[in-house]
Amino acid sequence: MSRVVRIYKTLRNHWKKSTVGFCLLTYGGNWIYGKHCDNLLRRAACQEAQVFGDQLIHPNTAVKKATVFLNPAACKGKARTLFEKNAAPILHLAGIDVTIVKTDYEGQAKKLLELMENTDLIIVAGGDGTLQEVITGLLRRADQASFSKIPIGFIPLGMTNTLSQILYPQTENKVQNISKATLAILSGETIPLDVLQIKGEQEQPVFALTGLRWGSYRDAAGESTK
Repeated sequence: MSRVVRIYKTLRNHWKKSTVGFCLLTYGGNWIYGKHCDNLLRRAACQEAQVFGDQLIHPNTAVKKATVFLNPAACKGKARTLFEKNAAPILHLAGIDVTIVKTDYEGQAKKLLELMENTDLIIVAGGDGTLQEVITGLLRRADQASFSKIPIGFIPLGMTNTLSQILYPQTENKVQNISKATLAILSGETIPLDVLQIKGEQEQPVFALTGLRWGSYRDAAGESTK
């Protein structure tokens, strides 16, 4: 009983430190619990992907090839880590031959798409800007009529992921959103989408899916994230 009294007196005499300590302890507990839940989501997604990887393929059938356009600068530079921890294991466990193309500067994805050789699947790992570049590069190709038949998957890694909000409900949990999007790509279900084309007098046409920002409006949006 005397020990309880001493603890009570200590807490009463140092109530500020006790309050801060309690808040830190609560925050730490919630953080650890959140990490645990994320690991459970990753494990469940990997187990589901393993089902795809265990499926037998015909001896004369080639392994499906996927080309991933990853924008490491998306999500304030966190996109690469998000992809490697949440999406890459799912793709590899599914038995897909994955080629990852990391973009180094704005507009590079357009140029790479214009030169890219055949692939079975294109995956955009980034935000709305990366998606717009991939679509533009694809539809600028001379063989776009046939090349545009290649399915395109979208893994939301940017600050704004407008398309993913259209395709399926979004949550505040990035791990869940990324895992869900990657598993949706493996399922092979596709939906057609309209494409917006913007033509200038001299420049090549630009294509977009959900919208396009340019000029002062785009610059202001970029500055606001900083």
